[in-house]
Amino acid sequence: MKNIKIVTLTACIALMLSLMLFSSCSDDTNSSDSAGPPVIESVMPSGYDKAGNVLPLTPVTKGDPKSYYIIHGKGLLTTQKVYFNDYDTYFRPTFVTDTDIIILIDENTPYANASNKLKIVTNYGTVLYDFVIAPPPPTVNWFNPINAVAGDVVTIDGKYFLNPVVKVGTQQATIVSSTLTEIKFKMPANSANQLVSVSNITGTATSSMAVGAALYDDAIQGDAGHWTWDGSPFTTDYATDKAQGSSAIKLVFGGWSGADMKFNSRDVSKYKAFTVKIKCTSTKPEAKLTFVFGGWAYQIQKSITSNWTTVEIPFSAIGNPTTFDQLTFQESGNFGGNTILMDEMGFILK
Repeated sequence: MKNIKIVTLTACIALMLSLMLFSSCSDDTNSSDSAGPPVIESVMPSGYDKAGNVLPLTPVTKGDPKSYYIIHGKGLLTTQKVYFNDYDTYFRPTFVTDTDIIILIDENTPYANASNKLKIVTNYGTVLYDFVIAPPPPTVNWFNPINAVAGDVVTIDGKYFLNPVVKVGTQQATIVSSTLTEIKFKMPANSANQLVSVSNITGTATSSMAVGAALYDDAIQGDAGHWTWDGSPFTTDYATDKAQGSSAIKLVFGGWSGADMKFNSRDVSKYKAFTVKIKCTSTKPEAKLTFVFGGWAYQIQKSITSNWTTVEIPFSAIGNPTTFDQLTFQESGNFGGNTILMDEMGFILK
């Protein structure tokens, strides 16, 4: 708590110094300006960056929510309202002079389908100023199909896809359609083993899996046979609950029962780890699943929960294979069985 108070006090001092600096540097602080219509000359960031450095007082044309800015101009002393993208934004009257307003852009300020205007209303008029509110950096939850080939339409699920740019590796892809949470694009040629990225004006997010790295994404890739030990159903198109795409694998295991999956042999020398998203129906803390590689040479036991979580097993833990053709699972909860779901199974690039 003491450290938080020190940081807050320091930030407030920096803001006030910024305000005093701009007020003292202006030659237009007389009362006649206060009685005239407002003018906005520039907007500048005020405060600290993520590294704790004082931000330079340089004019900008876009702002980030939850960050402080200095609005510089004339006739601002009688300000009654400040709007970013028509969102009524709170400001401290003590942070207002005739030439400057220090203001925090509210985190709820809209950024999509917006006016891209800063508006100030004073006792003597209203002024509009071109100013863009940046969205948060994008997030990519998944893309599907992972093993898409050139020309396939691929779906990306995530957030903050405002005017997005999609790249596969270094190639820019053609976007078919997009919303703030979903993008459909055409997979370009020569995309195998490339990561998919989405950029907006704020930042870039990159997929965890590469094109072509899936063993399962709505269907088993390179399927050479799959079965459960006790003959119970091995469901590969379970659509009720999935981590990505349209379906998942569902396995209803009796106690210590299991399943096998065989694949057409594939070269995995480009990869560093096996990965899968997994959950179970049991809420017991002792719920576990054993992953078996190399014909029982390597047994890796993982705890599982009733929420989708990602399991990643480094190749260094399973003998550094260069080819892959089989995977075995064994229910290991020791409480009589479990129902297990799996999705987005495959490999992570080196």
